[in-house]
Order: sequence, then C-alpha cells, then structure tokens
Amino acid sequence: MTRLYFLRHGLADRSEWSGDDFSRPLTARGRQEMRRIAETIASLQLGLDLILSSPLARAYQTAEILADVLGLRDRLVSDDRLAPGFGPEALRAILAERPTLATLMLVGHEPDFSDTISALIGGGRIVCKKGGLARVDLREGGLEGELVWLAPPALLRA
Repeated sequence: MTRLYFLRHGLADRSEWSGDDFSRPLTARGRQEMRRIAETIASLQLGLDLILSSPLARAYQTAEILADVLGLRDRLVSDDRLAPGFGPEALRAILAERPTLATLMLVGHEPDFSDTISALIGGGRIVCKKGGLARVDLREGGLEGELVWLAPPALLRA
C-alpha cells in the first residue's frame, strides 16, 4: 500500500499580483496560514518519504514551508508533472520512478488534485481548498485507492 497526501498550495491572490501566473507567490497571509497548517501536519507524524511539489512559485513556497517545519528540506523535490495539467497518468509515472516509497506528499493545484483523487477512488465530487490536505491509500499495483480523509484548511489551522 502507498499512502498519498495531496496538499493544495496556500493563498496566492491574483488581484495582488501583476506578473505571470507561474511566478505568482503566496500572499503574506498565505505564508502565515501555511505555517500553521504545516505545524498541524507535523503533529500528525505522517512519516513522509518524499515531498514532491509543482514548480509554480505558490506551490513550491507551500512545500518549502512544510519541509522546513518538518525538517525534511532534503526530501523536497520540484516536479514539472505537478504543474497545472497533473492527472492520474502523471501520478502513475511518478510512482513508477519511485517504487519503494510508502508515503508521498504531493503539493499542487486545483482542479487537478480533486479530479485525480476522484479518479483514484472510483468517482465522487472532491474539492481541495487552498491549504487543504487529503489522504488516499492506494492498493498494491495500481491507481485504485480509498479516500481516508479530506481535511479543510480551517481544521488544519485550528
């Protein structure tokens, strides 16, 4: 079994940014909220083998905050496949490259995460809010799994 965690990036307000979307950073509030969320995640003791992040600034900044709080900066990797457009086939390739991973944190975007989780669990409407975290346990040998939980950011910040 592989445990997957899907963490959507924090708040990155379009109205406060005039540059390209790739470089759009977390807002000050987004950074502050992600630090609180990362502290909650640390208390869960997830036993992460690796943190893979979209290369887009807001996602990578989210992953950096998490990695710093968890003391896992050496396990943080940017992966272009987690950029917008991510889906089950990209996940299949990621997992095929790392067959020994038991626990993987993915940091990325909507609607990709919700659509991917839905595909993994055989359907259903899933919504990953900014800063939300989902756990999906994959069965051995494929991309079929079970949604174990979906935590909204308000719960993780509490």
